[in-house]
Amino acid sequence: MTGPTLVELAVPLRLGSISGGRFDLAPAAIRGALDRFVAHRPDEPARIEQLGLTLEVAQDLAEVASMTPADAFEPIRRHVEVTMERARSGGAAVLLGGDNSITRPGVHAAAGESGLGRTGLLTIDAHHDIRETDGGLTNGNPIRALLEDGLQGWNVIQVGIQPFANPADHAEVAREAGIAVVTADEARRRGVADVVADTLEALGRRVDVIYVDLDVDVLDRAFAPACPGSRPGGLTPWEVQAAATVCGRHPKVRIMDIVEVDPDRDVAGVTAFTAASLVLSFAGGLAARMGR
Repeated sequence: MTGPTLVELAVPLRLGSISGGRFDLAPAAIRGALDRFVAHRPDEPARIEQLGLTLEVAQDLAEVASMTPADAFEPIRRHVEVTMERARSGGAAVLLGGDNSITRPGVHAAAGESGLGRTGLLTIDAHHDIRETDGGLTNGNPIRALLEDGLQGWNVIQVGIQPFANPADHAEVAREAGIAVVTADEARRRGVADVVADTLEALGRRVDVIYVDLDVDVLDRAFAPACPGSRPGGLTPWEVQAAATVCGRHPKVRIMDIVEVDPDRDVAGVTAFTAASLVLSFAGGLAARMGR
């Protein structure tokens, strides 16, 4: 019997970054790291196919590497919609960014016929990503842009927000929009996996579909040197792996992106390896969702 499908799509958008960088190189780096994972127990699969899932790799959206976020919006939205259609038997999609600008078209694609009003967004991120949009779309304002598009603030929950990484006026915009915020310190105290599980349960009661935006800069900088936005005091890889597994288990999570990795800034491949482990963790959760 064919298992549920996990569809992987590379979205190497990079011109939206306010810090510069070669985020377009991340999909290849993450895939290379995935190839180096091995298992030492029968119950510890190192390949997505070993989980009882069908893995499909969609054709890369290589052309968006030379586009601005505004120009890339429609190509990304359209391709992500097709990608989600390919995620058969209750499957899901994972987008390998690219910078965080891919989240806006990704959420629009996930919304589909339900519309933004019935769509939930969980961000696992050090930042609110809520800069003003007057100067154009960047990786610093996809959440602000989505709110302006009609996404309901009370259907957005942000986990991992870090101190010394967000201006006070950004926190105020999030508060006024009704966004629920769980800081990195609070998530640690309560348990990151438990916080994410509670978040998804709350969102799942009021939306039809949930999009997960996993910005790798939520990690402590020691674990994510390839993320320009990472700071000391972030989460650990094992905490975020557990969170990704919980996301994969939830039936309304149809899509997750992994963004903000610049391999040119990496040290010994540590960030790419961690990002690859997050793909495997999400896949493991999806397999558990389907009882495999």
